[in-house]
Formats: sequence, structure tokens, C-alpha cells
Amino acid sequence: MLELFQQGFEAVLTFQIFGLVLFGTVVGIIFGAIPGLTSTMAVALFLPITYGLGPAAGISLLVSLFIGGTSGGLISAILLKIPGTPASVATTWDGGPMMERGDGAKALGLGVVFSFMGTILSIVALVFIAPTLAKMALSFGPHEYFGIAIFSLTLIASLSTSSMVKGIFSGVIGFMFATVGIAPVDAIPRFTFGQVNLNSGFEILTVLIGVFAIAEIIKVAEEVKYEKQAAIKQVDMKGIKGFGFSMAEFFEQKWNFLRSSLIGIGIGILPGIGAGTSNILSYIAAKKQSKTPELFGKGINDGVVASETANNAGIGGAMIPLLTLGIPGDAVSAMMLGGFMIHGIQPGPLLFVSQGVLVYTIFAALIVSSVMMLVCEFYGMRIFVKLLAVPKHVLLPVILVLCVVGAFGLGSRIFDIWTILIFGLVGYGFVKFGVPQAPFIIGFILGPMAETNLRRSLMLSDNNFMDFLTQPISGTFIGLAILSIVWHVVQMIRGKSGGVAS
Repeated sequence: MLELFQQGFEAVLTFQIFGLVLFGTVVGIIFGAIPGLTSTMAVALFLPITYGLGPAAGISLLVSLFIGGTSGGLISAILLKIPGTPASVATTWDGGPMMERGDGAKALGLGVVFSFMGTILSIVALVFIAPTLAKMALSFGPHEYFGIAIFSLTLIASLSTSSMVKGIFSGVIGFMFATVGIAPVDAIPRFTFGQVNLNSGFEILTVLIGVFAIAEIIKVAEEVKYEKQAAIKQVDMKGIKGFGFSMAEFFEQKWNFLRSSLIGIGIGILPGIGAGTSNILSYIAAKKQSKTPELFGKGINDGVVASETANNAGIGGAMIPLLTLGIPGDAVSAMMLGGFMIHGIQPGPLLFVSQGVLVYTIFAALIVSSVMMLVCEFYGMRIFVKLLAVPKHVLLPVILVLCVVGAFGLGSRIFDIWTILIFGLVGYGFVKFGVPQAPFIIGFILGPMAETNLRRSLMLSDNNFMDFLTQPISGTFIGLAILSIVWHVVQMIRGKSGGVAS
């Protein structure tokens, strides 16, 4: 392990990759800090750029965008009381009041430091859990992978939204689009309608750019003329020592930090939930465990620490199923899966055997990016504050052009430009009707995996469906899938009966 780590750091500390990681971290922070832009959009926008880079350089750029974008949301959450990303929603609840009473520097310092610490702890968990899980997964066959895929799909559908029906609908639509093109195993064209461009199906990159980036551009463009530009409060950094808080205040948060990190890592591992949920859950847990719960929402250190620790701890958590099983933990890691596929790399247990140096290069890139995030957010705070004032009517057209150029550059086809626009409208429709986008993307990615392994399993077992239940691992995952749906149905029924009773 130490030798692989050394090789990983040697790769990351080369001039090219180090520069890309620095660039990605800064750009990610900017995307996270500007409301309406997210780490999801940042990764979607820069995916085409990685096409011309090597695997190590391309994936390192994506993970640095992930880290910077997740943490950057705290800047606008504290300064404007507007979460830059869904991962920073809970940060506004105490970060905003701290800013209003003049403790903005302390709130920013706490957010930056504990974002860094949460990320580092999650990377440690990733380094020790992922190889062990990968060794176990080496014994997996088609039955096991089918069970995992079904479990992931049902978990996403039931946990990513308050409406299980909308979640399942979104996942099924994603799976339907994934069936377009040449079928696996028997190579029969499906739903191509005689269009040659559809024989290879829809490129995952164009789908990701459309559903997330283009849809977000349309949504923000619709709302921008109605919103008022929030006044940006200035943070007085004069007289502030270090990060703005004392060592006593730092050590007061040790249990809050540990609890929030474990929540963030655990939520990150579960497919389809993500930091948007973990920051709120950790905030609630911190409030329940606090001796002064009445101070939450009025500007208490614990609230900022809980939220920012958990959302960044989810980064390493989300990378665990991505690297070991090829299953993305959230929307950003789903797009990173697309980045792997662009370079012809299939994440999974064999990745640790065949591409061990690449895996540890990713670990090293995560660590280096975390350190850069800490430094850049502290020393670049004044610059990032000014970027919050960039008019949306200037920013959105630039992003749209970059999306179109990126889509066209993938295969030099006008068809790909139409594809991102069509899927942009699909994603915008999801937003307008409250349908979650994450199950769509995961369905699009995991659907073919489920189908291919289903057909392979049936070929191996002479079309005996009972083998899926009698195989221990696949049977366990299918059982968990059924339980997750039943549990959510029971919760929905209880919620409705409670509403009627009240």
C-alpha cells in the first residue's frame, strides 16, 4: 500500500496533474459558491475536457472539482444566507445568523476547517474500506451484480425523494433511454427508428450535460428576472487570527465532528442519497445531542460544523461504491463514472488489480485537493466574495456555449448537440414537476448493468430465476431491495394516516 501511495503522489505532484488539481479545486469552489451552480454542473461541464487528458489527469481533475464544489457552497450560505449547493442548506441556518451578528469570519473559518477535516477522514475511510470491499467483490458473478444493481435502483427510487412513485418513474425513464441502440448479448437494434446515430445509443456524457447543466441553465434563466440581487456583506478579516476561532472552540466540536463525519460517510456510501441529505441529518443529530438545542438557528458553532463536516465527509463515502462496485453514490459520482468510461476504464473490484496505481493516484489527488481547498478558501475569500456578484445574464450564456462545445467535441456530431438540448428539456421537465433527476441518471447507468447480468445469469442457470434467491449474496441484495420498498411504502402510509389524523 505504501509503495502504491508513493507512486500515486509522484503522479499527482507532476506539473500537469498538480496544475489541473489546483485549477479544478478553485473552479469547483467558484461553482459551489455561486447559487445556481453546483459541483454537479462543474463536473458535467468539464467532462469533455478530460477526454483529451490521460486517465490519471482526467480523473484527478474531476475529483478536485467534486471537493471544491461541495465545500464552496458554504461561502454563499454564510455570506448571503443562500446555499450555493444543496449540500450547504443546513449551513445557512446558523452561518447566516453568525454573519449578521458580526461573526462571519468565525463562521467561514469553522466551515472551511471542518470541511477539510471531514474530507480527510472520509478519504481515510475510503483508503481502508475500498480495497477490502474490492477483494470481497472479486468473487462476484452475474447473479451478484444483478442483485446489487436492483438493490441500488430501488434504494435510489425510495430514498432520493419524498415520493416513491416519482423516484421509480425517474429511474424507469432513465432505464428506458439506456435501452436505445444495439442490445447487449444478442446485438439486436432497439428503438433506433432507422436512425444511424442511435445505433450506439445515447452518449452518457451528453445525457449528463443535458439533464444537469442545460436543465439548470433553463431553470435559473427562468427565475433570474424575478429574483433580487442579495446584498453581499463584507467580512472584516482585520484583527482575525488564524481561522477566526480559538483552540478551545475547536476541541469543543470533537464529538460533533466525529458524529457528523460518520453520518456523512454512511450516507455517502448509500447510493443516490448524497450530501444534500447528510448535512441536514447531521444538523438534526447535533441539535438532538446538544445541551443547548434552543440556540440552533440563532448562530451556534455546532450547526455550521455539523453541516460542513457531513457534506464533505460524503465525498469519500460516495467514492467507495463507485471504485469497488462501479455503482455511483450520488449524482456527481455518477458523472465521474462517465469520466471513467470515457477513458475505457470500468470501475469495480478488478480496478484495484489491473489499475492499482491509478486508484492510489485518485486517493492522492483527493488528499492534495483537500489541502488546496483549505488554503484557497481561506486566502481567496475576498475574491470569491466578489464572484458572487457576477450577473447571471453574463454567466449563463458562457456556460451554455461551453456545454455545446463540449458535447460537439466528444464525437464531432451535431447529433450530440441536439441530444444535450433534448435531455436538457427532459431535466427541466423533471424540475418543474418535482421529479428527482438522480434516479434518472442512475437508472441510465445501472439499467444496462442489470440487464446484461440478468441475461448472463439466466444463460448460466438455464433460465432458472430461483438462482437469484438461492445464491447468498444476490439473494441478500434482492431481499434488501424488497425491504427498502416495503419500508418506504409503510412510511408513506403512516405519513398519510398521520396527516389525516391531524
